Amino acid sequence: MRTIKVLNDKPLHILAFGAHADDVEIGMGGSIAKWSASGKRIGICDLTDADLSSNGTIEIRKEEAKQAATILGVTERWSLAFPDRGLLLQEEFIRQIAFVIRKYQPQIVFAPYFDDRHPDHGNCARLVEEAVFSAGIRKYQTDNSQAAHKVANVYFYMINGFHKPDFVIDISETMKRKIAALKAYKSQFEQSENSVETPLVNGYIETVEARERLFGQQVGVQFAEGFKSKVPILLNCDLIGD
Repeated sequence: MRTIKVLNDKPLHILAFGAHADDVEIGMGGSIAKWSASGKRIGICDLTDADLSSNGTIEIRKEEAKQAATILGVTERWSLAFPDRGLLLQEEFIRQIAFVIRKYQPQIVFAPYFDDRHPDHGNCARLVEEAVFSAGIRKYQTDNSQAAHKVANVYFYMINGFHKPDFVIDISETMKRKIAALKAYKSQFEQSENSVETPLVNGYIETVEARERLFGQQVGVQFAEGFKSKVPILLNCDLIGD
């Protein structure tokens, strides 16, 4: 079992998983910035160190991920260093993700939405969903010292494509921080002499911004991030004011 250094001994409120560094920022960077500003403890776990079809080295991408996490106010970030383009539904990967969930005891877990052009994103969602279920089973073994932990909710953020969200989060006040976090990934979003042509280097950040603007317009705010849920959302408030 992989050793993970815990920087904060308090459980996380939110734990977001991504197949690659920058996935979480693309899908929910504004929400993370919003929640961290309100005092929530948030962790990001990247399943791989790099994307074989993208630019940059492992070292560069780790530094960029660190900078982006700082911009968003993330409590902790780490990588499980699974093989890129090798995120297959196998027991060892599920066990290691379940180990992380039990170690940090998040209330809510986020993962990429299943329907995405990049197979790693959908496979990440499937691995996380399996691990969340296994982490809550008392007899499931990660290591002998870990107790079962049941996550309250699992939600899915969008990376590529445009899907009808089940709910949105207003990120009007943190959209600039989201853009700043994305721009920290210069190796991914900026064209250079040594970079190869990918979907990320041709106005991708502008496309993400346009998507969040459209989601915002649909609910009467400037910017919003959309999320999917497999279960109904409970609203603990009155829908009609006084």
